Amino acid sequence: MNNQNTCFYCEKDQRLKDLMIEVGQLDASTIYLFKEQSYKGRCVVAYNKHVNELFELDDQELELFMKDVKKAAAAVQKAFSPNKINYGAYSDKLPHLHFHIVPKYEEALSWGSTFEMNPGKVYLSDEAYTEIINAIKENL
Repeated sequence: MNNQNTCFYCEKDQRLKDLMIEVGQLDASTIYLFKEQSYKGRCVVAYNKHVNELFELDDQELELFMKDVKKAAAAVQKAFSPNKINYGAYSDKLPHLHFHIVPKYEEALSWGSTFEMNPGKVYLSDEAYTEIINAIKENL
């Protein structure tokens, strides 16, 4: 699949910067903080190579990527103590392998239901984003 010229994960262009802030590099992927923070600590783990499906990875690549997803989710759990973490891997409109790591909190948005992709309700100051990113980094 060759969609690199249209993929913002590959291009790392303004479309990506409008939605996410890079937290750091993992073994096979990059972790980003989703700017819309209705779910405090929500991140995206994007595979570093341009593929769309898990089955496109060989066993070693799959193991490394899933370890990154696990590591990111564990860091979010340690940093923010959500009641549950939801995972989403859709890529219908953006063909690049990535997982949404979505912390869910009882009595909060979408508890007991599917998380909203982009509720558009909670945006933070630069300082608040930095605090969240630092909390995640401390637990990676």
